[in-house]
Formats: sequence, structure tokens, C-alpha cells
Amino acid sequence: MSAVDETIVREYFEAHGFLVCQRRKYIVQARQRTADEEIDLIVLNPRAASPGAGVPADFEITSNSLKQVARAIVAVKGWHTEVFAPSVLAHQPKIFRFVENRAVEEAARLVGTEGLLKILIVPGLPRDAKSRERSIEVLRAKGVDGVISFRSILRELIARVATNRNYVKSDLLQTLRLLKNYDLIKEPQMELKLRTRNRKR
Repeated sequence: MSAVDETIVREYFEAHGFLVCQRRKYIVQARQRTADEEIDLIVLNPRAASPGAGVPADFEITSNSLKQVARAIVAVKGWHTEVFAPSVLAHQPKIFRFVENRAVEEAARLVGTEGLLKILIVPGLPRDAKSRERSIEVLRAKGVDGVISFRSILRELIARVATNRNYVKSDLLQTLRLLKNYDLIKEPQMELKLRTRNRKR
């Protein structure tokens, strides 16, 4: 995971009031990472309704359903060139190492086990409904409790950034602010589908 990907995800969780911890401060190169080293972030929501707040109803977690998450292990897979289709999931077993017992035990030592979810940050799921459902089935079967897409994270961060504020303590937010200020990125807009009717003259 690149530092940029991690920064984006960290800012997103912090914007929602989560406390964020990065357990691993080093990069593994000469050997395979252990399960606990696959955890990118551990997040804790001090404003959750209850410590054991349930799993969000929708597998694809949104900003609204994120409020239900009390604590979670987060793995960030910033492969921005492809979606997490069933074929990708079948050939990438390392994706699921962060849900193994050793990883869960590591997170539990820090934030406890009650309501501890396993959340995967992905570039996106397939657009095709059948492939999308199959991907969700595979992820659930492997122990993933929910996914958040980079698209939704970036859309929300862009929407939250105000051009009249100086985000000197966040390089990411300051960059987004400058891009918005110079009209290089726009506010997310609703997509309206307009039907055209053939009129007889």
C-alpha cells in the first residue's frame, strides 16, 4: 500500500470522527508479511451508539452506514487499475490475510473484540450486477465484513474541503483545496438521467 492511499483513507476515517492507528511502521521486503502485518489501519469510533454496534446492513459501506461501525481492522488495496471482480479475488489470496486470527488478535489487544469488523478498501466492485453479487459473496465467505470504495472516499473528501480554509496540517486536504480553488476539480454532482421523447411534428 502506498503512503498516498493510506493518507486518503486515514483522512476519510478521521473526517468521520474515528481515532486511527497505524500499527506497522516498517515495510517488509525480504520475507512474506505475517497476517498482523497485513493490517494497514485500526480504527475506533468513540461516538458509536454502543461498543458492539452491528455490521452495516449494506456490504458496501457508505458515510451514513459508517456511523454503525464501532471499531475495525482496515486493509487498503489501492490497485487503481482494476475492480475487485471474482477473477481477481480468486487469484489474490493475500487480499484476505488481514482477516486471519493473528491479525484479529493484534487488533483486539488494542481496541477490544466487541463489534470488531474487517473492512477492505477497494478501487471498486464490478458494475455488472451478477459479477458484483458474486464478488460480495466471495468477500463475505472469506471473512470480510464490508468494503468501501476509493471513489466514494475521494468524492466525500472533495465535497468536505472548503476553498476558503487553509489546511496547513494536511497535505492531502490542502492539495484538494487548491485543485478546487482553481476549478481543476468540481463538487460531486447528482447524475440525472433525462429521457428524450420523440415528438411528432
